[in-house]
Amino acid sequence: MFKTRLISGIVLVIIALVLIITGGDVLLCSMGIVSCIGMFELYRVFKIEKNALGYAGYVVLAVYYLDLKFHFIPDMMMLVIGALMLILAVYVFSFPKYHANQMMAAFLGVIYVGMMISYVYLTRMLPMGSFFVWLIFLSSWGCDTCAYCAGRLFGKHKMAPILSPKKTVEGAVGGVIGSVLLTLLYGLIMKNFFEIDEKVLLIMMVATFIGSFISMVGDLAASAIKRNYEVKDYGTLIPGHGGILDRFDSVFFTAPIIYYIAVHLLK
Repeated sequence: MFKTRLISGIVLVIIALVLIITGGDVLLCSMGIVSCIGMFELYRVFKIEKNALGYAGYVVLAVYYLDLKFHFIPDMMMLVIGALMLILAVYVFSFPKYHANQMMAAFLGVIYVGMMISYVYLTRMLPMGSFFVWLIFLSSWGCDTCAYCAGRLFGKHKMAPILSPKKTVEGAVGGVIGSVLLTLLYGLIMKNFFEIDEKVLLIMMVATFIGSFISMVGDLAASAIKRNYEVKDYGTLIPGHGGILDRFDSVFFTAPIIYYIAVHLLK
């Protein structure tokens, strides 16, 4: 199991490297595909992956990614409100076919899975985005790896004993510290290729520090949904890891955080 997980993780990192270095339409299409698969996995938990509620979510997702390319929606809140109205219309006019929690899950999927992961692309397209985008993964996957190691070595106090019995406070602290140190190392190495001064390096470390804490919320949020619906994994797409939601749950949360920190602090 560990060998399979390790090999899958390495392959995933290589794919991420290729896609993010390439950027542009390739990354945009890739994020759209990842979003669609992730929404399908979430919708499957609520049994709406292949019916009108699910299709409404997929339509909104398609419109959103088309707008990222062609910019035809003047205010993104229009799409959010439109998505809610469309999903509510399906819910109302097919009542009582769907339960209220299915309707809310359909809307949640659009925001939580569809839109939040797109901030990987949006961060990559910023000035210096090819450099800053990696903080998303340092504060999610980096934190997760460091937390696992610290937890195995020093873990004693349970962080969320009911929701995730294996996670410890010591592991969480180690994850945050580890991801910040990895960011420092990354910044020092990349100074040879980008104009990085002390201010930018400090912003990077602050961004990763905040992102690491937020990434744990993302991880636990996905776990909480699984616990509520007694699901082991969201899928089997990634051997040893599960589905898109199992592997990218923390990335969903760190991507918007890193993007907005980059936008507002790197001026």
